[in-house]
Amino acid sequence: MNLLIKNSHVIDPHSGLDGRFDILIKNKKIIDIKKNIKDKNAKLINASDMITAPGFIDMHVHLREPGQEHKETIETGARAAAAGGFTSLACMPNTSPVNDSSGITKYIVSRAQKSADVNVFPIASLSVKQKGKALTEMADLIQSGAIAFSDDGMPIQNSELMRRGLEYAKQWEALIIDHCEDLDLSSNGVMNEGHYSYLLGLKGIPDYSEDVMVARNIILAEKTDSRLHLAHISTKGSVEIIRRAKEKGVKITSEVTPHHLFLDDSLLSSYSTDLKVNPPLRTKQDNKSLINAVKTGVIDVFATDHAPHSPDEKDVEFNAAPFGINGLETAVSLILDKLVHTEVISMNQCVDMFSCRPAKILGLNSKGKIEKGADADLTVIDPQKKITVDVHKFRSQSRNNPFHNWELKGSPVMTIVGGKIVYSDLH
Repeated sequence: MNLLIKNSHVIDPHSGLDGRFDILIKNKKIIDIKKNIKDKNAKLINASDMITAPGFIDMHVHLREPGQEHKETIETGARAAAAGGFTSLACMPNTSPVNDSSGITKYIVSRAQKSADVNVFPIASLSVKQKGKALTEMADLIQSGAIAFSDDGMPIQNSELMRRGLEYAKQWEALIIDHCEDLDLSSNGVMNEGHYSYLLGLKGIPDYSEDVMVARNIILAEKTDSRLHLAHISTKGSVEIIRRAKEKGVKITSEVTPHHLFLDDSLLSSYSTDLKVNPPLRTKQDNKSLINAVKTGVIDVFATDHAPHSPDEKDVEFNAAPFGINGLETAVSLILDKLVHTEVISMNQCVDMFSCRPAKILGLNSKGKIEKGADADLTVIDPQKKITVDVHKFRSQSRNNPFHNWELKGSPVMTIVGGKIVYSDLH
């Protein structure tokens, strides 16, 4: 079916579009962008009060399949993504078995093609079985569909192996994504180390367990002249290290999650396991530093680190609960409400961080832009729509989200993937 989006406020920082236009879609591609397009054969979408942006991309999600389908599946995770305004996902390798072989990568690609409403791009493990002992067959994994490499929650502690990984990745122009944590320093902690961990009697994870690994990884990226993406930055110290590295021209990028921007460790006095995440929620001072890093461009993209868990896994004592927040269906509204409507960032910067920059970092050349010939992946937003977060209405299979009952202004109302409407709340 052909689609014609009429009179929408089109924002695309990649092409410089920022005004009212029509968008015509045929055969999964954007055919034209101009005023007053007419096409009798196209389905009309009146978006006169809406913002249309290049499809949003979440480059850090956990879809759990294969092996952990009781938490999430590729199908349900993609459905949640569509409802959250995301047209593309990059999924982490900590499945069961780990995505460290071409067979698993091909399985994820195949399952996504059959059951996912959005584009799914596998991130393969950098080391075999995420053990940090030997590198995976990176060339085979790339040919099988892997878009990047990461050991995610089991970060590589061996600096020599990390160096070799960066060197090999450079040969293939591949991206390495690292969860920056010195596991010896974090030492099985469950929340941020500081006033509240002492008050609550919970073992802490010091902020410098992240800072140390951010610094190490940046040094290795600089020495090898390789690309490196730093996942879910959470500390003021990390921000300062990244800022200095960017000033030197090191090839690094980074991301931040909404929960690290807007939640802090004082909230853990409730002992709610929905607040247990790794890296942990830090202090209000860290929140301020992260928000400023977003505002000034030190941090490049927003990502969710969508980490669904079943209710019985989270309904245990805090120490025993797994880390992770379910984030796909709340991220965009949180950023709109807390950063765009408060004028911390512009709508253009919001779109850039959710779409254009992730596409560029991941090398998705036909995505993250609205121009003739580009993939017809679009996110339509109602910036004035008020919502109340209700985890019981999530499309995701899991409910472990700490923003339940939050009232937010601004929401995705339509998600289009390859010219197909995969989610609509546009009336």
